[in-house]
Amino acid sequence: MTYFVNRRDFVRQSTLLGVSSLLLPRDVFALQEVFPVAETTHGQVRGMDVAGIKTFRGIHYGASTTGANRFMPPRPPESWTGIRDAMAYGSASPQRPGNPTDDYTQAVMWDQHVKPGVGEDCLVLNVWTPELADGGRRPVMFYIHGGGFTSGSGGFPFDGDPMARQEDVVVVTINHRLGPLGYLNLHEIGWPDEFRYASVVGMMDLVAGLEWVQNNIENFGGDPGNVMIYGQSGGGGKTTHLMAMPTAKGLFHRAAIQSGARIGIERGVQQSAESASRLVEELSLSPDRPEEIQNVDWAAIIDAEANSGFGPTLQEEVIPREPFDPLAPEESRDVPLLVGYTREDSGYQGPTGDMTMEDVQAWVEDGYGAATGEILDLYTRVYPNAAPYQIRARIATDSGRRRRAELMAERKADQAGAPVFMYLVEWPSPSFEGRFGAVHGVDLGLALADPRIPIHGNTPAARKMAKTMGASFAAFARNGDPNNDMVPEWPAFDRTSRATMILDEECRLENDPTPALREYWEGTET
Repeated sequence: MTYFVNRRDFVRQSTLLGVSSLLLPRDVFALQEVFPVAETTHGQVRGMDVAGIKTFRGIHYGASTTGANRFMPPRPPESWTGIRDAMAYGSASPQRPGNPTDDYTQAVMWDQHVKPGVGEDCLVLNVWTPELADGGRRPVMFYIHGGGFTSGSGGFPFDGDPMARQEDVVVVTINHRLGPLGYLNLHEIGWPDEFRYASVVGMMDLVAGLEWVQNNIENFGGDPGNVMIYGQSGGGGKTTHLMAMPTAKGLFHRAAIQSGARIGIERGVQQSAESASRLVEELSLSPDRPEEIQNVDWAAIIDAEANSGFGPTLQEEVIPREPFDPLAPEESRDVPLLVGYTREDSGYQGPTGDMTMEDVQAWVEDGYGAATGEILDLYTRVYPNAAPYQIRARIATDSGRRRRAELMAERKADQAGAPVFMYLVEWPSPSFEGRFGAVHGVDLGLALADPRIPIHGNTPAARKMAKTMGASFAAFARNGDPNNDMVPEWPAFDRTSRATMILDEECRLENDPTPALREYWEGTET
């Protein structure tokens, strides 16, 4: 009797038996099936086939940003000959590591981003795809990491494999410059004109990454004419800014914003200039010797006491306007938008778990003064069975992240261009005995169809949520419409119906959920 074994099974069995490939003729199995090679505009890259998903990590889309390239617009990488391995995540942008002893940090794995190391050679991206150069023209889901504008990476814990596998799409994640290395407003404080982009180079990196996608993604089985940009928290903020950037126009065709809607630029020109002045003064740097700031050790810049809260500012060529103020940006009029938040979104910012109503009252009094009684009466009436922690978290969420998300949806709908769809995640995180609720980041991996991050718990409920949200985000990437078999009918948002998909174990559509709370915060600062 003759037995036939396919090449992949033979490789696996040989590995398990300890058979050395050196003893086998080259035509017994083809290494290119396990380690596929893809063409890019700068050279060939070799990845890994992980049970059918071709995985490429650490592909350079830009040159190192060290030395003369520091604070300068991104430049293309030098081309290479031969085949360059793309199997390990590249360096994250220099940043301070997260504290692994913090419960919330553990839940969202925010200490993991520095695991591959940090450094200025950080303009890298990662690709997951079911097939290479097969003419499949799959939707491209370009995921932008959070962490504000100061931390995070497109590596750990953002694995594109589950989404690529579940939905037959191409997933791209990306690293870019962060903190003062990406957003130091040197030009405003009198540094030479060559530094005029220093306050926005982190955003320019993202545009360069999208240009790489346009030029290369077809070789990875993707459709350069169907690219969705999206991200959670700071990733949503970066997505918001890209929607208003002329240089990004045409490089993406859908946008989704998870708990990261921004209406205006968070840091004004004067504020960013003051931050830049403090930093260069602490480092004893001078505009008369501009080369020194490009040669100082990057660790000194990150370690500086004045390194705090950096982000992009208005810049006439790159970010010439407030993203959604006073109106939705014309640059993305034809781009469908998916935007949402979570019920206890802002609950991680402060004490979690055990609280008394006295604690909540003291917190409200500190922030809202004379309106305390009115606010507490309203929230205890709408949520009569909510725990004190939930009351505090929902007040913080509704006055901030919810208000910004709904204002963004309103202005996008008013534009009467491409549609906008709204969602609210009510599914509570099972991590840390469930005390966080439906907290910021509860949808972090779910929008990548991945239930394995600790905040999700990898429970049966988490796997169902990952399948539901993965299918919804992939449908939106594919069609500009999130409707799919996993959710009820999901109409577009407008000011009249205010249709909102409630994402939970059993999803439901609500028109204008908790209107009394929405109406209370309308007109307040965003």
